[in-house]
Amino acid sequence: MRLLDKTHIHHIAAGASVLGSGGGGDPHIGKIMALNAIKQHGRPIELLDLNVDLDKLHPDALIVATGMIGSPSVMIEKLPNDSESIEACRFMERYLGKKIAAIYPIEVGGANSLLPLATAAHLGVPLIDVDAMGRAFPEFHMTTFYLDGINSSPFVLVDSKANICLIQAQDAYETEKKSRALCIEMGGLALFAAYPITPAVAKASGILATISRAQEIGETLEKARNEKADIVQVLTNLLKGFVLFRGRANKIDLRVTGGFTCGLACFDGVDTDKGKTFNVSFQNEYLLAQCGDLLLCSTPDLIILLDEDTGVPILAERLRYGSRVVALGVPADKKLCTPQGLKVTGPQYFNYDVNFTSVEELVAANRRE
Repeated sequence: MRLLDKTHIHHIAAGASVLGSGGGGDPHIGKIMALNAIKQHGRPIELLDLNVDLDKLHPDALIVATGMIGSPSVMIEKLPNDSESIEACRFMERYLGKKIAAIYPIEVGGANSLLPLATAAHLGVPLIDVDAMGRAFPEFHMTTFYLDGINSSPFVLVDSKANICLIQAQDAYETEKKSRALCIEMGGLALFAAYPITPAVAKASGILATISRAQEIGETLEKARNEKADIVQVLTNLLKGFVLFRGRANKIDLRVTGGFTCGLACFDGVDTDKGKTFNVSFQNEYLLAQCGDLLLCSTPDLIILLDEDTGVPILAERLRYGSRVVALGVPADKKLCTPQGLKVTGPQYFNYDVNFTSVEELVAANRRE
């Protein structure tokens, strides 16, 4: 067990913005909520490592994922507050007749990495160093838990008016569809409590130490900036990633539909990529990067767009005409790249007419050409 203070939270937020792959909601919002929670309660947040601290929780302990569901674009104008997530957890406790022993994030990218920290601080329980995506994804069944047959129900939704909805579905896919429809009726944004599991299930099925990974990324970025190092090079080395292209946005087609921020960003190549054109498709997260018809990277591998001048990751909903970016491709967790994983996280799930090829293979093939 270790304690997370203000400095750690700043680093986690920076790392979460990278792992969000353009989505997951603005981590700055989650960071502010987590910092306020620490200040309000006057204590840091306990972070439990399931490889070391499993015995600190009862084998039957109830641990629950919390966070935001909806369009990140809506989150910019309709900020959540702490009461929604707390009420979702309290309702879960009443429904299951059991107290929550710990909180964890369902995804490690974007605001949904930070919102659970705030909830854990308010409830006075530890945070588990695990998630089920290793990044951010637009839909809640896109998890290693779902791949292992673990249900996300009961799934509790609470909106800004304190309306509460409970979903008890047959599996996480059905829960996703029903919760998304309810979220639209709730104004496009709601807070949730879901995936109630035990610590042993989290250890066996989750992706471990992802909060620590986000923190490491944040610490590395801070060090690189202080030393005036090449942030792009530092990140590609740390994440074992690749530079896909450098470009300037010439068209952003963005719309909120079906509870998601969807669209296409088009770029003119710059520097060594001058004369080429690039497209990045997104549904909350960046899902497909292409140069004409040539595939550069696709989900579940991460596509990260960095501001060329600052090295700061750019969220999909904050892309603007004229933005100069460096696009990175980063390998996803291997659990997501299995045939079973690709059925729910690969490009064909999103109706892109391409087969998944790992970013490592794509870069090697494109270099040969």
